[in-house]
Amino acid sequence: MTDTALALIELGAVLFALGMLGRVAGRVGMSPIPLYLLGGLAFGQGGFLQLGAANAFGHISGEIGVVLLLLLLGLEYTAAELVTGLRRSWAAGLLDIVANATPGALVALILGWGVNGAITMAGVTYISSSGIVAKVLDDLGRLGNRETPVILSILVFEDLGMAVYLPILTTVLAGLSWVSGLPALGIALLTVTVVLFVALRYGRQVSAIVDSTDREVFLLKLLGAALLVAGAASALSVSAAVGAFLLGIAISGSTAAEAAKLLEPLRDLFAAIFFVAFGLSTDPRSIPPVLGWALALGVITMLTKIVTGWWAAGRQGIRRMGRARAGAALVARGEFSIVIAGLAVSTGAVDGRLAALASAYVLLLAVLGPVAARVVEPVVGLVQRRVQPAVS
Repeated sequence: MTDTALALIELGAVLFALGMLGRVAGRVGMSPIPLYLLGGLAFGQGGFLQLGAANAFGHISGEIGVVLLLLLLGLEYTAAELVTGLRRSWAAGLLDIVANATPGALVALILGWGVNGAITMAGVTYISSSGIVAKVLDDLGRLGNRETPVILSILVFEDLGMAVYLPILTTVLAGLSWVSGLPALGIALLTVTVVLFVALRYGRQVSAIVDSTDREVFLLKLLGAALLVAGAASALSVSAAVGAFLLGIAISGSTAAEAAKLLEPLRDLFAAIFFVAFGLSTDPRSIPPVLGWALALGVITMLTKIVTGWWAAGRQGIRRMGRARAGAALVARGEFSIVIAGLAVSTGAVDGRLAALASAYVLLLAVLGPVAARVVEPVVGLVQRRVQPAVS
């Protein structure tokens, strides 16, 4: 059998399997991300059957998946919304950073992974999955709830925080000292600032450049612009993910809505391949030694996210049930946590066990997040019914 034939067979089997896994996830009402990761673990290094010929395609497709994930995330916001969200949620955002980044950093230091590992794991445990949270809110019919703007403000703060965090992470992983890395970090932050300024002042012009009435032309221009900006951002040490995110912010109005509709199927396809590719690069035999740490981190950061959402919603005068819904909605981790771990592992600058810990951690909270959002109302209602007679 030729290499081409083998690669096509492997790739076809992977895509078909992803479709079946996505169908199973839809049937049980959960995010497909955990199943995609498990699929990658099963057929990667140390799995039941190791795929080889399709790995090269999986790697570049995974990179495109990251770009599309962050591009569509940016399309959900305008630059003005980002600034407004930052002003509205800065206090809750700071609590979010301290409460949820600290456990990951501490575990990395305890395991002896050094500063690189600590900075990486801090990002993994800090960032909620915007994709999973948005889907859960839509599925549960909570988009019009009073607490939803609070949830979205915290997610905006986190996404904007990533625009600063990822350049720092890239500088650290490159092995640059703080002094020698300052110019690269300065260029990265300047790039982010300039792009945000362009998005605020010239968003219409950017939208007009990529817009087209012809869907084929529109798709080619949009995808080409995303890859060009992502590549340029990566060359400037900003990270391809943030470059795509900022481009999404710069595109606004009807152009953004049409772009999101056009790119969503492609995003889902390449993002699925990204999660599988990350699983393929992780040896499942390395997970059992860190499973206890993943469970401990999962429980701790599940509680800290709930506290963050509860406190933030309380500051807006929202009642107890809404506060509980806000906290539970933020629990899920997913795409960004894997992007951070994948970036770190690909450079070889962190302990290889970090990928295993991140995989187990994301698997756990990608499942528990939607479950927590669904059960929070009956649980809080039950507690209230039991407390009220006792008080009276």
